[in-house]
Amino acid sequence: MSIYRQELLLRSKHVDMYRRLRTSELMRLLQEASIRHTEELGMGRDRTLDRGILWMLGLQRMEITRMPEYDETVVLKSWPGKTMHVLFPRYYSLETADGEPLLRASALWTLVDAEKRKMVFPEKAGIVIDGVVTGEEIPLPSPPSRLNCDHSSLFTVPYSYVDLNGHMNNARYFDLAEDVTGAAADGKTLASIQMEYVSEARLGQELKVLWGQEGTRYYVTGEADQCVFRMGLTYSK
Repeated sequence: MSIYRQELLLRSKHVDMYRRLRTSELMRLLQEASIRHTEELGMGRDRTLDRGILWMLGLQRMEITRMPEYDETVVLKSWPGKTMHVLFPRYYSLETADGEPLLRASALWTLVDAEKRKMVFPEKAGIVIDGVVTGEEIPLPSPPSRLNCDHSSLFTVPYSYVDLNGHMNNARYFDLAEDVTGAAADGKTLASIQMEYVSEARLGQELKVLWGQEGTRYYVTGEADQCVFRMGLTYSK
């Protein structure tokens, strides 16, 4: 059974003004864990990136018990689920060094041709990742339920938000969402996340960002010529 494990001491770069792990930094850590474990499993850049094949996220789900804080040691674990035709499920957990559960997450990844930006069939590319069942898996993600959006603003994708895939990095969508809603700035703590990446946002592209709130739940979406992303954020009461 192959499970990725990383122990990490949270530094100032990882946290926000409330000394809690920043949402976008958490997503970056999950992304890096996914990449490193895929490399450990023999499906690294020589089998993908160097052959013009990109890993892209489609959906994410997260259930948060407590967000860890500055100077706290955490243990991040990640493991793959059983491949579903063109979808690669992946699961995550975060806990303290003493084993206190902090959060659990799931995601659906896919392979995309870097030039054509079309889905790649794993069997044709020779990409094989065996799934693991630990009993700690949460349900796979699904698109967030929509709320009425009575707020809107414009956002242009800056250079600093673009990653090696040539589009806005998945983690930066959470910076964008937290900036426009103001919930994180007000000190609210996340309880759950549902995220759908519908299409890519490229350097210099302008997005119309819309959002709405119902109780402790926020819905944020970004649109250009088509929908780019949809996000559901629920905060603790």
